[in-house]
Amino acid sequence: MTIHTFVPTTYYTTFGSHAPALRIADGDTVVTTTLDARGYDARLEQVTPPGNPQTGPFYVEGAEPGDAIAIVLEHLAPNRDTGWTSTQVAPNVVVPECVPLLPEREIVTWHLEARAPSPNGGGLGRGKAWLVEPMAGLEGLVLPLAPMLGCLGVAPSGGQAISTATSGPYGGNMDYRGYVAGVTAYFPVFVPGALIHLGDGHAVQGDGEIVGTGIETSFDVRFTVHVLKGKDLWWPRGEDADCIWAVGNARPLDQALQIATTELLRWLGADYGMDLKVASTLLGQVIAYDVGNVYDPAYTMVARVAKSVLPTR
Repeated sequence: MTIHTFVPTTYYTTFGSHAPALRIADGDTVVTTTLDARGYDARLEQVTPPGNPQTGPFYVEGAEPGDAIAIVLEHLAPNRDTGWTSTQVAPNVVVPECVPLLPEREIVTWHLEARAPSPNGGGLGRGKAWLVEPMAGLEGLVLPLAPMLGCLGVAPSGGQAISTATSGPYGGNMDYRGYVAGVTAYFPVFVPGALIHLGDGHAVQGDGEIVGTGIETSFDVRFTVHVLKGKDLWWPRGEDADCIWAVGNARPLDQALQIATTELLRWLGADYGMDLKVASTLLGQVIAYDVGNVYDPAYTMVARVAKSVLPTR
C-alpha cells in the first residue's frame, strides 16, 4: 500500500473517461490538492478556467464495471485563508412572486481561520469564517468551518463526459454536506479503473447550496481507495461512524428521493439481511432525509439511517 503525493497540472470540468492523471492500487492513499470553483489555487492564482475544475482522474488498478469503489476521505482542509460566495438565493427555491424581489447576484469574500491539522489526520477541527467586508445585518457573524467536497465521483458509463455542474449515478456535483473527513464514499464502477474525480471544496455550506456556492476555496485532500469486487451498487452511498446513507441525483426532487430510498432499501437487504417488509417497517420510523444540491440541473436527496438501529453487518 503506497502513499502518493500528487501535484495536479491538468484539470477537467467534466466527469469522464479522461486520460488517467495517476494510476493507483487497491489500498493506496493519495495526498493532493483541489482548486476552487473558479479555478484558483492556494496562491490565489487562476490556473485553469472556471466551472468546478476537477483533480484527477485517478485510475484504480483492478476496478472493473460491476465492482464498486470505496473512497475513504481522511483529510479535507482549506489551504488558503480566503473563500467566496454568492449573495442571491436561486429563483427555484422561493415562490414565483418573490423572484422579482431577489437582490442582484454579487460575490463576497470570507476570511478563513483554520486550526492546525488534528493529530489523527482527520481534518482541521473547528476553524472559523467571517465576512471580510461586514454586511449590514450580519455584523459579528462568525461561522464554524465544516470542510466538504462539493464534487466527488467516477467516470460515467458509455464514454460520456458530463458537466461538473450536475450529478448522476456516478456522483458528480452533489454538494452534500455529509462528504467530510472521516466519511467513506461509495460509487458504482462504470469504466475500467473507475477514474475518480474530486474538487469544488467548500469551507462552509448550508443544505441545498441554495445560492449556487458554498464558501468556495482550494483544498488539501488525503484519501484512500479500496476496490469492492462484485459489489452491486446502482447509486452513490456513504457512511460515517454513526450512519449509512444512499444518494439520489435527479430532477424533480421527488425522483431524487425515490432513488435514494430505493438504494437504501437495497443496501439493507444486501448487507443487513432485511427483506422489504422488515426494511420498510424500520425505515418508516427512523429514516432521515437530507437535501443535497437543489441549484443544479439534477437535484440531490440523501436517505440516511443510524447504525444504532441496524443489526451487525
